[in-house]
Amino acid sequence: MKVLKLFICLAVTTMLISCGGSAGKESPNKEGFTKIGEQLKDKFGETAYYTDLSITYDESVGNIIGVTTTKDPESLKMGEWNSVQGNWRQDSEVVLEIPQGTKAADFMFQLNDTINLAKLGELIEISSKKLTAEKSINDPALDMAFVKFPDDGNIQKAEYVVMLTPPNGGTTFIFNYKLNGDFIKLYY
Repeated sequence: MKVLKLFICLAVTTMLISCGGSAGKESPNKEGFTKIGEQLKDKFGETAYYTDLSITYDESVGNIIGVTTTKDPESLKMGEWNSVQGNWRQDSEVVLEIPQGTKAADFMFQLNDTINLAKLGELIEISSKKLTAEKSINDPALDMAFVKFPDDGNIQKAEYVVMLTPPNGGTTFIFNYKLNGDFIKLYY
C-alpha cells in the first residue's frame, strides 16, 4: 500500500511539473511573442502602461520577462515584475518623478498597434535570417529582445532591439528597428 501511495504521489508530481514546463518556453518568433503579449495583458490588463519591457532567453529556464508597469499612470507608482518559467514575482515598487505640467502617461507606452510583441517577434525572425545571410551564422540564439522607449517620452524615437548570439556563444549582434519595422542599424 505504501508503494502504491508513493507511486501515485510521484505520478502526480511529475504531471504537475510537466504541465508547467511550457510556461516561459514560447518560441522567439511572431507566434511565440504574440503569446507573451497575451500573457502580459492577462496579468496586467489590456490598458496597462509600461516604461520597460524586455525578454531575455536562457537555455535552462526559457524566457525571462521583465516589465515595469502600472494600471494608473497618474499615481506615479509602478511595479517591477519578472516572470521566470511562467511564475510572476514583483521585485520592487518604483515612484516616478516627472516634469511639472506633464502627464505620467506621456512617458509610458501601452501594448497596442503601435508597440506590440508580435512585431518584435517578427523582427527576431528577420534578424536571425539577416545574420545567417550576412555573417554565415546558422541558428543564432535570442539573447534579449526589448522595447527601447526614450526617457523624454517621444514615441518617434522608440525602437525595438533584438540581440542575437551564435549557437556556441561569442559576439552579441544587436539589431535596432523603428516601431514600423524599418531597419536602423546592426552593431556588434
